[in-house]
Amino acid sequence: MSNAAIDPIPQRRPSAEPRRAPVEIVTSRAQRRARPKIAYALVATAALFVLLLTQLAISIALSDGAYTISDLQAEKTELTRDQQKYSEQLDVLSSPQNLANNAEQLGMVRNSNPVYLDPTTGAVHGDPAPADGTADGTDNLIPNTLLDGVPLATAAAGTDAPAPDSAEAGAATAGSGDTSVASDPDQLAAPRTR
Repeated sequence: MSNAAIDPIPQRRPSAEPRRAPVEIVTSRAQRRARPKIAYALVATAALFVLLLTQLAISIALSDGAYTISDLQAEKTELTRDQQKYSEQLDVLSSPQNLANNAEQLGMVRNSNPVYLDPTTGAVHGDPAPADGTADGTDNLIPNTLLDGVPLATAAAGTDAPAPDSAEAGAATAGSGDTSVASDPDQLAAPRTR
């Protein structure tokens, strides 16, 4: 071997041949016409945008409906509580003790000698006698604490008009600043406001 140094990178020699241009693929007219155009991309983008806006509008409408339902349920709960409160007031005012106390306040007297009629035979049991007012009507055998503070019905002074129904009079006077509710003789009907 000789002492000559070996060059690890061979040097290129310029070739005498002319250099070839890279190969280019040229598309035909039919291929160029078949390519997607920018209009298709715009239509697809616009359609996607419209779909997103529609979904947003539906979502807003549904959430608005949910809030409306929630408000109506809260109002229903409040109205149910009011109905129960007025129903309890009607029960208190139409209790036999309240009716008896109001009748006594209006001048009616209890009969200590009651007479009973048998509807099947038409027979009268007992000796009919006029009420003399000697029966003690002020004491209830079972006191009703719910009637504490409920004012009794009073006849209008100087008029011959019939006294109001005790349930209506009690309902009109027992209000606590709320709108009064007149009770209907048909207790199954909804109360009407004045």
